[in-house]
Amino acid sequence: MKPLLMLVCTLLLTVLCVRALAIDSEAEFKDPAKQARYEHLIHEFRCLVCQDETIADSNADLAGQFRRQVHDMVAAGKTNAEIRAYMVDRYGDFILYKPPVQESTWLLWFGPFLFLLIGAGIAFGAIRRRNKMMQRSAEENRAQQ
Repeated sequence: MKPLLMLVCTLLLTVLCVRALAIDSEAEFKDPAKQARYEHLIHEFRCLVCQDETIADSNADLAGQFRRQVHDMVAAGKTNAEIRAYMVDRYGDFILYKPPVQESTWLLWFGPFLFLLIGAGIAFGAIRRRNKMMQRSAEENRAQQ
């Protein structure tokens, strides 16, 4: 049992160490307002490699490049809107971790609810059919007695 416990602990520590390597390599801004803007912005963009992580949380090389781009644009004095527009123009709405609700993203936003409704309809229909079959069976049993 001890070797298994040691293996689990080793794997857990390895995972934690890998997360520690995700620390941003960009130098912090001396201006706290710029640093706060930078931190906020890197949490708004999706890593195109990991897809379910922001560029702030991702270890991917591409996420590091995106962080550098955002850092450089903040340092150059670009506004948040200009930085978002640049990233969207270059990489599409998918780069936004929370894409806007628009015609091209309707399925992304409303698809899960649509599938939930379809699944609930199928389950409701199956339950009704089962109940009708059980009622018929009970009626037939009463008729036979």
